[in-house]
This record gives sequence, C-alpha cells and structure tokens, in this order.
Amino acid sequence: MKALTKFALASTICVLASASMVCTAQSAPNAEPQKPKNWTKPSTKIYAQVLSEQIMASHPELISITFHGVPPGAAAGTYTMFAGSYLDRIGNPDDPDDIDIITKGITIVDPRWHRTNDTVKKFVMMMPLRDASGENIGLLVAAYKNDGKDAKGEKEFYLAGTALRDSLQKQIPSFKALFDPAH
Repeated sequence: MKALTKFALASTICVLASASMVCTAQSAPNAEPQKPKNWTKPSTKIYAQVLSEQIMASHPELISITFHGVPPGAAAGTYTMFAGSYLDRIGNPDDPDDIDIITKGITIVDPRWHRTNDTVKKFVMMMPLRDASGENIGLLVAAYKNDGKDAKGEKEFYLAGTALRDSLQKQIPSFKALFDPAH
C-alpha cells in the first residue's frame, strides 16, 4: 500500500508540474519581433564609424553615440542608423522622432524619466548632425550616463551634447564623406 501511495503522490506531482509549465509557457510575454534592417552596411569600415569609435574612446561619460540619415544610394526615405557604438543596430530603420530631427532640424532633450525598458539611468540628446559648412545633414544621438558622479541637469547635458556635435562638424566635410572607406 505504501508503494501505491508513493506512486500516486509522485504521479500527482508530475502532472501538477507539467500543468504549471504549460500555463507558464502560455502566459509568458512574447518577445517583440525584431524590425527588419532597411540598409546593409558596407563590408569595410566607413568614416562615420571611425568618428563614433573616437568619440566613445574620448568621452567616458557617454553610454552610446549613433549617426542617422539616408545613406547615399539608398531609396529616398530610407532613414537608418548607419554608424555608432551599437554595431548590431546599424541598418535599423529610424523612429519617427529621429526622422523629425533630420527633416525639421529640431533638437530633442530627453531625460528618459520613468522608462521601463531602460536599464541604465541616462540622458539622451538627439541633435541635427552638421557638416563643416554648418548644413544639417542627419541626426546625432548621444546617450549620457546620468547617475552618480555623471548626474547633471538638462542644461548641462544640452551644453555638453551641442558642444560635442559642434566639435564633430569640423571633421565632416560632407554627408557623403561619412560613408568613405576608413583609412
């Protein structure tokens, strides 16, 4: 009888465990489908990627830096990230706010308050990217650390972001030059 009781108990536990796994699997949120890329980067490193790497190496206060626009030869309206510190995101289509900055020349000062998907406290500056002549040619996104010794207010991040962007523009002869092979 003890063997039968143990067998029944073990069977019940197995059935309950299986049912629990099925319920958990069915109630788990589905991963958001990844957007297809709208541009493929060249096989060789481009000048914009070199600039991105230089910026990240000389600005430890940054989490990331990204360059956006319509690459030469791409169809009109192919707004994409074409260089930056997140290599896996190169070729991702731009969001509507990215496109607004490129087409309207606006700046977005984004303190990222209460964002549930952001795991690191940050402050994002989204600014028109300019060439050496001062022409708006795309979008530059700088994500700053905003915690501990790096914590600042909006004014300080705005001034730092625009100073970074303005110093960068001297190194950009034209939008097309950003896509030249790196030397």
